[in-house]
Amino acid sequence: MAEIVRMPLLSDTMKEGVIAAWHKKVGDKVQSDDVIAEVETDKATMEVMPYVDGVLLYASDKKAIPVNGIMVIIGKEGEDISALLNEEGSEKPSAETKEEKPEAKTATTTEAPAAAPQKASAKPDESLATVIQMPLLSDTMKEGKIAAWLKKVGDKVASDDVLAEVETDKATMEVMPYVDGVVLYISDKKAIPVNDVMAIVGKEGTDVQPYLDYYANPGAAAAAEKDTKETGTQAETATPSKEAAAAPAAEASKQDDGGRVKISPLARKMAKDKGINISEVKGTGDGGRIIKSDIENFVPAAKSNATAPKAAASAANGAWEESYKDTDLSQMRRVIAQRLGESKFSAPHFYLTISVKMDKAMDARTEMNKMSESKISFNDLVIKASAMALQKHPAVNSSWMGDFIRENHHIHIGTAVAVPEGLIVPVVKFANHKTLSAIAAESKELVKKAKDKKLQPVEFTGNTFTISNLGMMDIDEFTAIINPPDACILAVGKIEPTPVVEEGEILVRNIMKLTLSCDHRVVDGAVGAAFLQTLKAFLENPVTMLV
Repeated sequence: MAEIVRMPLLSDTMKEGVIAAWHKKVGDKVQSDDVIAEVETDKATMEVMPYVDGVLLYASDKKAIPVNGIMVIIGKEGEDISALLNEEGSEKPSAETKEEKPEAKTATTTEAPAAAPQKASAKPDESLATVIQMPLLSDTMKEGKIAAWLKKVGDKVASDDVLAEVETDKATMEVMPYVDGVVLYISDKKAIPVNDVMAIVGKEGTDVQPYLDYYANPGAAAAAEKDTKETGTQAETATPSKEAAAAPAAEASKQDDGGRVKISPLARKMAKDKGINISEVKGTGDGGRIIKSDIENFVPAAKSNATAPKAAASAANGAWEESYKDTDLSQMRRVIAQRLGESKFSAPHFYLTISVKMDKAMDARTEMNKMSESKISFNDLVIKASAMALQKHPAVNSSWMGDFIRENHHIHIGTAVAVPEGLIVPVVKFANHKTLSAIAAESKELVKKAKDKKLQPVEFTGNTFTISNLGMMDIDEFTAIINPPDACILAVGKIEPTPVVEEGEILVRNIMKLTLSCDHRVVDGAVGAAFLQTLKAFLENPVTMLV
């Protein structure tokens, strides 16, 4: 019976997946652990596997597929899948699939006997229950740890309910059943390998044992299905296809003993396409496994040396060549472009800049770090001072909601952090109620998680005010684009010894420039200026933040 492979939920905020590349096409044979496609989410690019063996009968022609939408259908060669597509309201099968329909009638009629599910090795009736397997939630994931079950046996669930929270090697993710029904079974294992049974959802009263037996011994089940397929199909071994001939080599590459190179299927394909010798690539994945980024970042030394004489000759002859590199947008960069573009062109920005003397703050930081368990940074001082200033100027801690303005009474301060894919904003919540040392410890942990791609949704959402600090990168001052739904964002420059005039004398003070970007729909100039004056007062006299 044909299996639908749906667009999985690959991140907690994902609504759709963008097909970055198909690695299989209609008519190809696929194995359960093959990579069928590379999918971009709003967080990362992930490999998607089908978890079933068979022939790819249908592949969606959509560039962006909603979560739970049909990606592909896999089944027996020639099987009629029109009923599955009609039930889903999807497009009709492709031309390749339509040509195979005459054979499909025979295939479907041979599946009629009801006695098959009685055998432990035969696949049970999927109309009664659906097995929820541990999904591949990251490209290096081998198992998922159950952080929390949000449903129990006997509960009714909808397809988009959250069944469980699962910890992977990257983050904690929500797993949905994608089917409606009653929870019939939940695994008692704390750690469940990828593709093993997590839960079973179906009609109330359905016996789950045949499903557990089938998935407990997938080898025997696969053998039984193979025997059935071989009895009803002409011998396929007489003239092996290119895919069949390549399968042993592909399978061998997955083994990590006998001196073979450990490499993901996607990385292997990319290396082949680029002509890269994988024995020269150093893997940064689990156990030295070569992953996608290793291939993307690999620069063979020999190739560079080989092209050097040509470049030198070109230079000598004055024949310079134009060149460029096109980089496809990552889903994170796409979302950044969309959100900040909307912010810049829909919110009327204006900017206020103020200079702050940081001499006392520098002295205070030195003394506090002698006692604080976590090293307090200047950014931590700005977070704390901003939080206290927002208490006095709640209009700045507000959001434009379209037809009303929301004044937030809680203060959640986000700090922009640069990661290879773009920017992410971890959030220190209730910052006004926390000590400087607590803010320092939390900020350090959040930044580390951001760079390791382990931030949880709750840790990068809910900001009411944002800080962007480029002072550590030797930037004097700059203007930042407001991060929705905030009404303001604070741009922080470097601390620079600067001559200033005080009481008729020229003195050198350590000056830091702050620029507040304001949404004029929410914050007026006088309100923003008053906020900056209060912020300046806290930073120039840090002892006032301790009262």
